Order: sequence, then structure tokens, then C-alpha cells
Amino acid sequence: MIGLTFRSEDMPAEDRFDHWRALLDRSRASEVDSAYARDYRAECRLMELGPVTVLPLACAPARYRRGTRTVRATDPERYHLTLLLDGDATLDHAGRSGALRPGDLHVVDSSRPYDLRMADDGGRLVRGIGVDFPKALLPLPPHRMGELLGRGLPVQDGMGALLTQMLAGLERQADTLRPADAPRLGAVVLDLLSAWLAQLAEAEAALAPETRHRVMAERVLAFIKQNLHDPELSPPVIAAAHHISLSYLHRVFRQWSQGESVAAWIRRRRLEGARRDLADPLLRGTPIHTIAARWGLPRASDFTRAFRAAYGVCPKEFRCQALPEPVRARVANKV
Repeated sequence: MIGLTFRSEDMPAEDRFDHWRALLDRSRASEVDSAYARDYRAECRLMELGPVTVLPLACAPARYRRGTRTVRATDPERYHLTLLLDGDATLDHAGRSGALRPGDLHVVDSSRPYDLRMADDGGRLVRGIGVDFPKALLPLPPHRMGELLGRGLPVQDGMGALLTQMLAGLERQADTLRPADAPRLGAVVLDLLSAWLAQLAEAEAALAPETRHRVMAERVLAFIKQNLHDPELSPPVIAAAHHISLSYLHRVFRQWSQGESVAAWIRRRRLEGARRDLADPLLRGTPIHTIAARWGLPRASDFTRAFRAAYGVCPKEFRCQALPEPVRARVANKV
């Protein structure tokens, strides 16, 4: 499991707001006020992934102000990003003032004052995911980043969508991740952030080649996972979809997969998916060829041959072995 979990309901009502402010001060110190301070409701998992901190949170409406005095007293020299998932807010920062809506991601600089006001919808919790990291780790000129501060940034598609999927996945999988995974996950988050912000700031040339390669690998993986069902999915199709050469695709992918080829990885993931479905009692009535086709393997003979090579038995034998005993007899003559 990764992260420190905070639940206001686990402590006395009179202590909740103070504990909440102390938790946030560990990453983003500010003055916090709320009409609900007497019995504050909040949940958060503070995940420290190397130098990157990820904070999935839900909290009662509040106002977060980081004034000039606070900046002078404590400046961790970090960028704070927040993806707003549910609820509205207004942000004043870097000479800009604007409304934020669910689906917006905004960036603030800890070295500059800001004022974030959450809209009060009858006390309904505001939900979001925060990401904090040292400014020194972002390979972008400060003046370019200054153009992005204090406004809603698009995350609906492309690199932004990939970033939000990654952050949401971290929240869902936090209980199954190991502490040893934290530094590598932090590096992936930082690479995606760097590439996305560089794209918005039109400063992609500032990124290190290693960062561009890792980000391209993540984009390719997301594309493959979304299209595993398509029998036409192949390395040339993937390269064309990402506007890169086939040789570059193979080079980037082998670096990520420690030598496994694109085609081999696709075949393995398809077979793993078909294997899971064949072992699922709820799918016992689904013909084997239908399951194979769902995973992008429409030719029965090719599927049987590949499955036997991978697992040592044919799909029919595997299904009979994997299903509970009472089910085997009912399906033995149907597959």
C-alpha cells in the first residue's frame, strides 16, 4: 500500500479541521478558512512518490490563501497542480482570475501568492487530485510556465487525457501498490506532466530525449490497451497513429519493455485476456472462438496454436481444467 490516509470521521469533530490543515501544510502550506470548520469533513491519501506528491482528496468547501507573508516565510519552490473532479472553484493567481469547473486542471507556483475559493453547494464535498513537485525538476523555462499559471488547462484528450488516466489509476490502485514502486511511479508522473506542460507551452524542444521516449512509450501503451480487440492492430498501425517511424517505435518500446517486441507484447496481452475469460464461470456459455475474437484473435487455428504454445494446453482443455468441477461436465460438450 502506498500513502498516508486521512479520514476526518476517524477523529473528534473539534480536531478535524486542525488536522486537515496540518496535513496539507506538509505539501502546500496556506491559510485555510471554512464555514464548516466546526465539524469538517475530508478524506485524502497523501502519496509520496519520490520527489512527487499525489493527493487524491475530497473535502468540504473552503478557501485556501497563500499570501505574500506566507510565501516569504515558507517557500518549498514547488508547482502545485490540481485536477478538479467534482465541484466549482475560483482562482486568483499570477495576475489572472477565473472560474474552474470539473475536468479543469490548474497550476499554481508556491513562490507566488494565490487565492482559491471553493464554491459552496450546501456543504457538498469538492473532489480532486493534487500533484506537487519541485520546480527544479521541470525542464521548462520559468517564463513559459508563467503563461500557464492560474487558468484552467485542457485535459480532455491527447497528453492531458493520458495524464488524468494515470492519476485516476494511481488513486484506484493505491492499496495494491508497493512502497518500492513509488520512485518509478513518481518518475512516470513527472515525465507525463513535463511532456504535457511543454506541449501547452510550445516548449517541447526543452525536454530531455529520455523524457520524450518514456512519454511516447506511455502513449503507445495506452493506445494498444484501447485497441487490443482490433485484429488489425499492428506495429505499422501504431506507428502511423503516433506519427513516428516504425524503427523509432521498436526502439522506444524495447527500452520500456526490456527487450520484448511490440508484436510479442500485444500477443501476450491478448492471450492473457482470453485466458482470464476462459476461466470465468460467468462466461462458460460463451464459445471459445467468440472469446478469442473479442481479444483480436479471430482465426481459431492461430489462436489455438498460440494458446498451446503459451500455456501448454489447448483453450478447450484449459477451460475444462479451470472451471469448478460441477461446471465442467455441463460445458465439456459445448465448447
